[in-house]
Amino acid sequence: MEKKIVKDILFLSQVSQPASQDDLYLARDLQDTLLANRETCVGLAANMIGVQKRVIIFNLGLVPVVMFNPVLLSSEGAYETEEGCLSLTGVRPTKRYETIRVTYRDSKWQEQTITLTGFPARFASMN
Repeated sequence: MEKKIVKDILFLSQVSQPASQDDLYLARDLQDTLLANRETCVGLAANMIGVQKRVIIFNLGLVPVVMFNPVLLSSEGAYETEEGCLSLTGVRPTKRYETIRVTYRDSKWQEQTITLTGFPARFASMN
């Protein structure tokens, strides 16, 4: 179900809690919300739709990738860039990486490890 984008800075600044199998429904909510905002958004975190859980989604080509409890294992090629966010006004400087390796649970709660480069690595570089 498409959800409203949260813009409350106090809510967004809170530390998200680990997701559990009870949170698998978030995959559909994040996918529907990302699709509804596809013209201006390449990825979302669960806190952006009002849920303080460690879950993100981004498009890898035409395929949406949902990561439950992602952990950044390694990163290479740090660079400075600017990014916007649906939850915040304007753009902000941030550090991202050209290549990252991430472990996470997928929508079937299976553990996965993936190496991302280029633009997908930019979104999933959770710093």
